[in-house]
Amino acid sequence: MYQPHRALIGEQLWIQMRDLAPDHLRPARSVLLRQGDPATHVILLESGSTLVTLSGSDGERTLLAVRGPGELLGELAVLDEKPRSATVIAAESCRIHLIPASDFLLFVEEHGLLAPLLRHAITRVRESEAVRLEFATADVPLRLAGALGRLVRAGSQSSGELIVRLTQAELSQMIGASRNAVGSAIKPWRESGWLETEAGGGLVIHDIQAIEQDARRAT
Repeated sequence: MYQPHRALIGEQLWIQMRDLAPDHLRPARSVLLRQGDPATHVILLESGSTLVTLSGSDGERTLLAVRGPGELLGELAVLDEKPRSATVIAAESCRIHLIPASDFLLFVEEHGLLAPLLRHAITRVRESEAVRLEFATADVPLRLAGALGRLVRAGSQSSGELIVRLTQAELSQMIGASRNAVGSAIKPWRESGWLETEAGGGLVIHDIQAIEQDARRAT
């Protein structure tokens, strides 16, 4: 079963790693890591949720995963000294620590974390493959409900309600659907009171379980 890095390495080591660098607050929709950039640092995600996306040759984006508090981002590129393989975007306001690659590698070596981190990375790759398969085979409401569900469960809010600071156009690109198809999927959920749209283009999710159940019934 997938578990965040914080649970993988334990609370004591997580705190020690977090203290390697000061914290920064990054706003929703900001790019935290960019595909193709050199791996100069690792991000420790203290709070907030993020979208991991892959850009194709034509500029299209695919959602690979959603990550929440207690995760490391960009660690695999640092471990294998390769450019970033994906882009990470803040889905909400995120508090992060930017740990320089050299400090991270030294910490990993001192505490014998290389093997568990690599095993964890393999688990994440498999999860991303499952998400891509879902997006390739499911209809738009199910894809959208799946993406929103991952955002809610990874988010920092404990109430189960989440403000998704992404426009419908951005959401449509990430799940491989048209803007009109996403709008059509959202309409009955809004009318049922399970979510509401914001003037700035975001979504407020009130009842993700009802949304997911409705999407499954529609298939």
